[in-house]
Amino acid sequence: MRCFSVVSLAPHQRVYLMRLAGVGSGGEAERFRGAEILVRKDALVRGEGEFFYHELVGIRVFRDSGEYLGRVSRIIPTGANDIYEVKEGKREVLIPATREVVREIDLKNGKMIVSPMEGLLELNEV
Repeated sequence: MRCFSVVSLAPHQRVYLMRLAGVGSGGEAERFRGAEILVRKDALVRGEGEFFYHELVGIRVFRDSGEYLGRVSRIIPTGANDIYEVKEGKREVLIPATREVVREIDLKNGKMIVSPMEGLLELNEV
């Protein structure tokens, strides 16, 4: 396995462009297209109110009334906001990852509190 330091990172359309130390030309960089990128967890930085997908998958989801809905099974990225797929047994609901719906994320206790607008859970039940 070869290791490189990231010199710069910039969003471009639906991907990110990286400049790696020791990779000098576009032709040389082309060899790494589609390569798996591994990052040490201690190198990750997130802002206030931001979460990484790996922190949210598996978290328990409750309504603000206390009703248990299930666990986040996957996160679906969309253009506007992410969608949390929440499963419990055969029940599956889709929760929009918006401040209006997601009221609290407590990583320490492994839970998320949501306040879905009326009919949202029934509408999105798969």
